[in-house]
Amino acid sequence: MNHPLAGIHVLVTRPAHQARALADRIQAAGGDPILFPVLEILDMANQRPLLDLTERLDEFDLAVFVSPNAVRKAMNRIRERRTLPSRLKIAAVGQGTARELRNFGVNEVIAPTIRFDSEALLDTLELTQVEGKHVVIFRGDGGRELLGETLLERGASVEYVECYRRIKPNSDVAPLLLAWTTGRINAITITSSEGLRNLCDMVGEAGQAPLKKTPLFASHERIVQAARKLGFGQVILTPAGDDGLMEGLLHYFRPEASGENRVSTKI
Repeated sequence: MNHPLAGIHVLVTRPAHQARALADRIQAAGGDPILFPVLEILDMANQRPLLDLTERLDEFDLAVFVSPNAVRKAMNRIRERRTLPSRLKIAAVGQGTARELRNFGVNEVIAPTIRFDSEALLDTLELTQVEGKHVVIFRGDGGRELLGETLLERGASVEYVECYRRIKPNSDVAPLLLAWTTGRINAITITSSEGLRNLCDMVGEAGQAPLKKTPLFASHERIVQAARKLGFGQVILTPAGDDGLMEGLLHYFRPEASGENRVSTKI
């Protein structure tokens, strides 16, 4: 049986409820996934804005979901109270978000097919023609403003509804630091700049040196830039999602890779 990640210990930093699929794929490839969530996703303390907007969905022409978490938190509340209006168009920032919408029975979704971010969604035909449209953006607390600001510039009216909040977990880092000292962390996967900053904070001063010497696999250019600023030595940009992270890991740790080949994958 082919086990290209045999002997490779990979730190998986996704939130706990999103980590299992990637961990299973690493394990299937012979690797050892180490689960260490650097973000925890919680309901908003005040649910009233989300519930109120749910009742007003008929006012909107387009609903944009910025992440799978936005879909889960919003659609669970929406389904408790109503069905989606038939005229409401639905958009997703990436394919992972679109898949989550399909899990809720929403099959017609506007989504980018190459890059998976706000910029790519804004490049789709449907979001370039929004003058006079009423748009709602479902997001987490403190999300990026680019999407809404650009739609406003294009003549849409925009409302935000925050349907989840992100916090830094209060986790015991001692086992993680021990794993580093015994050579049992060979790679780190990271999927958000906020999560990367949390990871640096969580390991503390004692963990900074081994952390920043470990190859970091990042699924977006913004994370790569953040990692550079934080002083990481090896940062490998991968395609988006679990597929992209696995592609990056398998390429980097392929048995025939020489030291020179691995260096060439650094960003």
